[in-house]
Amino acid sequence: MRRRKARELALKMLYQTEVDGDDAETALRKYCEIFPYQKEIFDYSRFLLVRITSERERLDQYIEKASEHWKLSRFTYVDKNILRIGAYEMLFSPDVPPKVAIDEAIELGKKFGSEDSKDFINGILDRILRDRYEKGVRKGNEG
Repeated sequence: MRRRKARELALKMLYQTEVDGDDAETALRKYCEIFPYQKEIFDYSRFLLVRITSERERLDQYIEKASEHWKLSRFTYVDKNILRIGAYEMLFSPDVPPKVAIDEAIELGKKFGSEDSKDFINGILDRILRDRYEKGVRKGNEG
């Protein structure tokens, strides 16, 4: 439950960076001065923000590749940032199983996105996972 709250907080800060242009860490500090969070929630949100910011270009490439015929610029800020969180956890967080990352992203979509967000998010993250799995299988068979 704490990680879910941390993901929600990270999403809010990523959204704010899109809208206001603040850097994510500054936005997080300002927000938590007004609305204090437990240290564990703050720490995981900060971890996600730092990592997503540093891997943003790679994450966006994975998302665009999986979104067939859609440019990232056409996505809503909410969906785009939910996808970044889900893709980051799925691809770069060994302690988060890929299916859990997808499920958590879908939950964020249900809570913060539009009526279609959950299906859109599920489809793109599932495609990223399948592409990654197929590459891993191919590499394993090459040896």
